[in-house]
Amino acid sequence: MNPSSLRWKIAALVTLASTIVAAVVGLLVHRATWQRSLAIGEARAVAAIEKSLAVAGGPADVVSVEELPDALAAQLRPGERVVWYGLDHRDEPWVWAAQPYGDDGTQAVSTQISMGSELRGLYALDRNMAKAGLLALAGVVPLSVLAAELPNRRLRRVARTARRIADGDLAARIGARGRDEIAGISAAVDSMAASLQHRLLAEQRFTADVAHDLRTPLMGLVAVAELLEEGETADLVRDRVRVLRTLVEDLLEVSRLDAGAEVAERVRVPLADLAAESAARVGVTARVLAAGNPVAETDPRRLDRVLANLVLNAHRHGAPPVEITVGDRLIEVCDRGPGFPPELLAEGPRRFRTGAAERGHGHGLGLTIALGQARVIGAELTLSNAPDGGAVATLRLPAG
Repeated sequence: MNPSSLRWKIAALVTLASTIVAAVVGLLVHRATWQRSLAIGEARAVAAIEKSLAVAGGPADVVSVEELPDALAAQLRPGERVVWYGLDHRDEPWVWAAQPYGDDGTQAVSTQISMGSELRGLYALDRNMAKAGLLALAGVVPLSVLAAELPNRRLRRVARTARRIADGDLAARIGARGRDEIAGISAAVDSMAASLQHRLLAEQRFTADVAHDLRTPLMGLVAVAELLEEGETADLVRDRVRVLRTLVEDLLEVSRLDAGAEVAERVRVPLADLAAESAARVGVTARVLAAGNPVAETDPRRLDRVLANLVLNAHRHGAPPVEITVGDRLIEVCDRGPGFPPELLAEGPRRFRTGAAERGHGHGLGLTIALGQARVIGAELTLSNAPDGGAVATLRLPAG
């Protein structure tokens, strides 16, 4: 029932066009009917004056020119007949026919035909046409709304499918049928979705293949690094190997999330305790603020993964203090740094992109993994910036 929808706009356009057509047709019928009535009245007036002139012994309808309407008297010419329509002193419509009579120009033969019945009939015709037009509009408007519903429904289907594609369902298709413009738009959306799906699947396969291919030699590299003699060089090598191992593990986790193979295992979890454990596990000093002892039914391992990535992201790219606020099915992680960059807030987390330079360095998979794991447990993760500065990540858990 949205008044700004295309259906109502089409209905309003059809109604306006129908009204204009009805008005134009009514005007033409009104004018043609009146001209015909006027022509008949003039013919009757002329016939009456000819009959009067043909009477033996002289016409009986001789009147003084001064008795005629001024507009009619002004048109009289010797030997010429004048036909004139106008109103008398009682505002009654008449058709006069007059012709000068005599040599002095003070008299004329005149006849008049009343047009009152014709004018009343014309008014009745106008009223009937107006009623017929309103009845026609009463039928046209619903029919136009129903006729506009089919293309409107098709456009809504296109919009719904486009939103599904934007939300990540690249398998969604419209199924274009027909040869009109809506079918063309539908085919274009389906083609776009197929192209995006092909590219995304290729990217996912590439990510998974690279991660799996790197895992085996990486395990060997880890084992060799542990055999190195203690020293500064060995510590540097082990540190770089740990970074590489973390990256490969993150890539494997992203590939599993992309494949949709992750399933949540829900249990009752004390949120404040889990938040503190997640921060401690990644070695980040964070203050946990909890109202009471909130408990939620969720997957503790995946929730821990989400919180660990959010806390680690706040520690690396923000500024202390890092705070975790825990409420009823609501967890917020905030810092006092420069905040999330505008492109990240507008487009969401993107893998291998960390945003602005002031937020530090990294491979950009932390927020991507957090967002993917949040979806697995049915939670909603939103990113924003606090009014007084700092990044805020808000995790809303589903009702148990």
